[in-house]
Amino acid sequence: MLRATFVPELGGRLWSLVDLRDGRELLYRNPVWQPANLALRNAWFAGGVEWNIGTRGHSPTTCSPLHAALLTGPGGVPMLRMWEYERLRGAVFQVDAWLPAGADALRVHVRIRATAPEPTFMYWWSNTAVPEDVRVLAPADRAFCTSYDGTIRARPVPVQDGVDTSYPLRNEHAADYFFDTSGVSRPWIIAVDDQGGGLAQTSTARLTGRKLFVWGTSTGGRHWADWLSPGNDGYAEIQAGLAATQYEHLPMPAGASWSWLETYGPVTVDREVAHGDWTAAVSHVDGQLAAAVPAAQLDAELAEAVRLADAPPAERVCAGSGWGALERHRRGAGWCDETGTPFDEDTLGPEQQPWLALLADGALPPADPATPPASYVGGAGSEPDWAARLGADTGWLAAYHRGVLAHQRGDADTAAREYAASLAAAESAWAVRGQGLLATADGRVEAAADLLERAYRSARWCRQLAAEAGEALLAADRATGCLALLDGAPAEVREHGRIRLLTVRAALAAGQPDRARTILSDGLEVADLREGETSLDALWTAAFPDRPIPPEYDFRMH
Repeated sequence: MLRATFVPELGGRLWSLVDLRDGRELLYRNPVWQPANLALRNAWFAGGVEWNIGTRGHSPTTCSPLHAALLTGPGGVPMLRMWEYERLRGAVFQVDAWLPAGADALRVHVRIRATAPEPTFMYWWSNTAVPEDVRVLAPADRAFCTSYDGTIRARPVPVQDGVDTSYPLRNEHAADYFFDTSGVSRPWIIAVDDQGGGLAQTSTARLTGRKLFVWGTSTGGRHWADWLSPGNDGYAEIQAGLAATQYEHLPMPAGASWSWLETYGPVTVDREVAHGDWTAAVSHVDGQLAAAVPAAQLDAELAEAVRLADAPPAERVCAGSGWGALERHRRGAGWCDETGTPFDEDTLGPEQQPWLALLADGALPPADPATPPASYVGGAGSEPDWAARLGADTGWLAAYHRGVLAHQRGDADTAAREYAASLAAAESAWAVRGQGLLATADGRVEAAADLLERAYRSARWCRQLAAEAGEALLAADRATGCLALLDGAPAEVREHGRIRLLTVRAALAAGQPDRARTILSDGLEVADLREGETSLDALWTAAFPDRPIPPEYDFRMH
């Protein structure tokens, strides 16, 4: 009755869910793969269902391959398993998905295992893109509402200030609605179209949170929706998480294992009920879902999924990163039970090779200080262990990495000493940058500008260093110096959208408004624009105070 399509190479995204009875796509399936700077690694795209773990925001793995394999699932049906080692929290997570025989909803079992020796704070949200012309229902009578003006407050649902906000297209501005589902034993959220058909997402009790995200109808919101899915219809998101809101993390004990079961499937509600009184509609849907898959059945299916969670995979279909295998080398074979989620030796790649050498030989391989380090380690409290292992290595790279590890854990004094030791052994842009970031955090704007400019001068091909140096020079009121630095950059750096935006800022600050106006009038696209960033419209207003903001520069979320 359903066909589910996953993309293990892109964070394990559930890309499509089709009801085969009528050919209806239940998700918003973006026909354009448009990467954007909305995740923790400047790597995210819209559409389907994504799995977000670890820290607030879209997961670092949203555009990375997961380990994936086929095996036999509950009831003997085929099951897809995807898994990875999440380094920030030191957790192994897995997503097991299967379609029970004769069932009308996809089952997704998620398991998170905390492998670090100390307690951690955990975050999980399953984000589902759905068509925008729907009504969203959830079992709640209030929501914690946030908007891009920085406020969060509890408000009744669905009507707020005379607007029924359960319809995404009736919202003027982009907003989050975290439904208060406390006390609900069977959390759910659905999106239904004008005929009462759509998608239902339900789960067992642990995945308690539910949220609606809307882009709104303002120019900025519509621009964002089109930016992420050019030339196509807009979308909204219905989401499910471990906590009530995405501003929270839950304490997870060392060695703990958390599991829950999610379902994704079609729902049909009487049109008049679906678009009528909120309380009546919620009650009707609640009863319909309970009858279709009773809570006791879901709990029984979860127990079976947990029993199979360590079943060995039968056929690998995708290889993820080598970080799990490296962690086994660092901590030993008992670091976690890999029976159901193996981190094979052949997944170890160039990013892990320097650290394998350190573990085996007590030193990093020789490296050219003009070349960026291949990778970094840390997270989940591993910094002291890695720093100790690096302690006997007197090379520039080992000292630099000790500085990064100290910097990461907030030990600025140790970081400063190690960066200096690295530079005493060899000049590198990377250690100078570390010193510059320390100066920035300490409020030493002149020193930060000098250091970050020096870092960029050592690696003029690196536009990220150019951007950091330019920002630091502007912060130190050295706009003319910023312009000189950017104008002297190689063409591939100079013409990047982020650098051109920085040039506009510097030109305005240096008293050269005509130059800023020329760049803006010629057209400026910043591919790595952050969600909520208003630099383009602010610069246009500064350059052309008497002219309206063109739609292509308006990304205002509020």
